[in-house]
Amino acid sequence: MQSMYFTEEHQLFRASLKDFLTKEVSPNIEKWEESGTIERFIWEKFGEMGYFGLATPEEYEGLGLDLFYTVILLEELQKINSGGFAAAIWAHAYLAMTHLNKNGNSHQKTKYLVPSVHGEKIGCLGVSEPFGGSDVAGMRTTATKKGDTYIINGSKTFITNGVYGDYIVLAAKTDPAAGNKGISLFIVDLDSKGVSANKLNKLGWRASDTAELAFDNVVVPEANLMGEEGKGFGFIMEAFALERLVMGINAHARAEHALEYALQYMSERETFGKPINQYQALRHRFVDLHADMEMCKQYNYAVVRKMENGEYVVKEATISKLKSTKMADDVAYDCLQFLGGYGYIEDYPMARLLRDSRLGPIGGGTSEILREIIAKIVIDKKEYRSPSKK
Repeated sequence: MQSMYFTEEHQLFRASLKDFLTKEVSPNIEKWEESGTIERFIWEKFGEMGYFGLATPEEYEGLGLDLFYTVILLEELQKINSGGFAAAIWAHAYLAMTHLNKNGNSHQKTKYLVPSVHGEKIGCLGVSEPFGGSDVAGMRTTATKKGDTYIINGSKTFITNGVYGDYIVLAAKTDPAAGNKGISLFIVDLDSKGVSANKLNKLGWRASDTAELAFDNVVVPEANLMGEEGKGFGFIMEAFALERLVMGINAHARAEHALEYALQYMSERETFGKPINQYQALRHRFVDLHADMEMCKQYNYAVVRKMENGEYVVKEATISKLKSTKMADDVAYDCLQFLGGYGYIEDYPMARLLRDSRLGPIGGGTSEILREIIAKIVIDKKEYRSPSKK
């Protein structure tokens, strides 16, 4: 089928990726879900295939491809029914690596970005803190200049890849009195003295490691400061647009996968002599869910096109995450209902999908926070501009 967004090259990439995930990832998912640990070999295989370098320029050994290759990667990752595995991959490639790509200098890119492209280093992003998730300006972690180093003290939480990762792109206050103008970004090696990790026990996303991290007088070289002091808040706000769009794309793909599975089940499950997909009450509810999914998917594609064209899509990406994650939760809930008692059984995929989906309206900014951001834009007429264009 022809698409206004996906070329023949895109479709060939999707087919190759599907084959890779089927052969290399799917056979290991149950083991990783059970252990909560993703083995390192798969990171290196992702690197060998170039999947971590889709958005990285060729100069740093990436592929320099358009954003619709990223869309394909995100969509196909949702179809292996492990939100945790998918999160570990995209948190590395589109949280940590996004900052390296956009804000790292040549030294930092050589030391951290290139091995990240190859799957030799695993990265994470550290913004949220135990005392305030979405209140970025209120963070308490500090970085105090001492000679040609910074001394970091504080804590971060809900950090995907924080236990088994190699480095963190960390937000800390270099000038606590300056509010959001005193926030800076650092690259911190997670094996540094004074860094400790506590693995969190989550409802879903079981395959991924999510950490609460503590930093006790951690010494970081001045060379690991990203950009200039005080520029971190702008970097974080700019990256939030991509993070929220990523989560919106994840949501529509997750919902589409749930609907495909539920429809297959409904076509095979019979009651009173006919498949349950022939009962009007179920057919019409399914159609409503499919329509909601399709609307979110097409909206998300349009936002990706805008971002690909260089537009600063804070409002659009925020809407994407707000509406798509709510839609995906509704789809997961009702698809589980379509399966009846089997939907509640762990041997069937819907139970995990429901748990994994529930993080959508929470991570990357809760739906309540997102509504306030959108309200400021559409009601208060607040304008958000790219830090690079101010």
